[in-house]
Amino acid sequence: MKKTLITLILICFFVITTLPVHAEIKKEDRQWQDETIYSIMVDRFFNANTNNDKDVNTLDPLAYNGGDFQGVIDKLDYLKEMGFTTIRLTSIFDNTAGGYHGYWVNDFYKPDEHFGSMKTFKKLVQEAHKRDMKVVIDFVTNNVSAEHPWLMDSTKKNWFHEKHEISSMKDQDEMENGWVNNLPDLNQDNPEVRDYLLEAAKWWINNTDIDGYSLPEVNHVPVSFWSDFSKEVKSEKENFFLLGITSPNSTEDFKKYENAGIDSLTDYQLSKELRNVFAATNQSFSLLKESKVQTPELKPQFFDNESTSRFTQDIVTNKHFPGARWKTALTYIYSTPGIPVVFYGSEIALNGGEVPDNHQPMNFRAEKELIDFITKLGELRNQLPSLTRGSMEMLYEKNGMAIYKRVYQNETAIIAINNTSESQYITLNNEHIEADKELRGLLNGDLVRSNDNQYDLIIDRDESEIYVLTEKSGINLPLVGSLVVVYILFMIFILKIRKRNK
Repeated sequence: MKKTLITLILICFFVITTLPVHAEIKKEDRQWQDETIYSIMVDRFFNANTNNDKDVNTLDPLAYNGGDFQGVIDKLDYLKEMGFTTIRLTSIFDNTAGGYHGYWVNDFYKPDEHFGSMKTFKKLVQEAHKRDMKVVIDFVTNNVSAEHPWLMDSTKKNWFHEKHEISSMKDQDEMENGWVNNLPDLNQDNPEVRDYLLEAAKWWINNTDIDGYSLPEVNHVPVSFWSDFSKEVKSEKENFFLLGITSPNSTEDFKKYENAGIDSLTDYQLSKELRNVFAATNQSFSLLKESKVQTPELKPQFFDNESTSRFTQDIVTNKHFPGARWKTALTYIYSTPGIPVVFYGSEIALNGGEVPDNHQPMNFRAEKELIDFITKLGELRNQLPSLTRGSMEMLYEKNGMAIYKRVYQNETAIIAINNTSESQYITLNNEHIEADKELRGLLNGDLVRSNDNQYDLIIDRDESEIYVLTEKSGINLPLVGSLVVVYILFMIFILKIRKRNK
């Protein structure tokens, strides 16, 4: 009887292990284009340590709300389960009073006391790395706080440009030399300033083991500085990543920053186009122009961030249901070339207007439907190399219905997104996809078999599907046979037990 039980277990194991699986990209083979980034404003994320709640007032949108490093640590599993592989933290450096956002830097060598100690931040990086997650933090180079001690030091007068606010975002000299929001503008052409910033940047890498920097107002700083910066910091750690955060209204050519060593740059024009297409239904995908900023695989794909109103506000303004619009929008950026960058709270469709309304506290007691959807998207993005490395070909596009193909090595993925107000019936033929196979839907479980060399897809409104092209399954005789054997052995096992009991 014991032998029968063991045989039964082995056959069950065989059946389970013969089910189709997908090969995930191995950790050692992961490239930055394979990452999925969750962007966090530390103060507004999660308050886990009330001991550092100095000057906290959750009713004041301009005051500290209590989020801290420990809060991020406590939620790493939450982010990991959703499929995020990298976290990006907006500026964590010591700020002057009221600088909950982190951009009024007072000390480049200390974390802000409201967020926690250096020891806790190091623990955050270590805990992220234990989960195979990377950590990117803001490194502010354009300005310091209006109360920085350097302003009182007569020997550092030439560390700053003369005070005048920028009047034109089309004038590069003004952008590099002017002040933004009355904040003292650093003179990176001064060798002392340059060396100070480079040494501080390398210090954080060597002392905390972070994996990259996001660089606010990258286009307000001379490109010559970035050439030095990228060379210096990348010599400290292999595969160190630089994400340039441009100013939202900038129009200049960003190619020069990429040539200077900045790996990836935000393209607000592309983000605006994404918002226009997905905040309502029946908007043509042809409105999405190809980014002129950089290599498509490394471009950050985002709908909103710390400097913009929330994408949810656009959806609500158009009188649409946020959950449905977010689902189709995220499916697109998770399955087209580029790195998805999701601002905290998007998984609960957090709403908000301009700063600081877009920095509302995260709510972890929200409806889980959108979270579950993002979790499935993250799982598929991490499983299917074709979604992050494959070629891109649009097969069909009309007024909000799009079908496109991603191919990488022997893997073909077909993505169908219905962002229209009606169900759609689309036929693809062997000019689009290899005939006599089947499309297995991994997002919603759809199955489409080739029939007369064509594939008939029916996609309900507000729905998306991610298919992989596979051989026709038909009747799986080995699987059926195995199940029959398992059933027979199970019945023999039951009969023997009954006989023994008698």
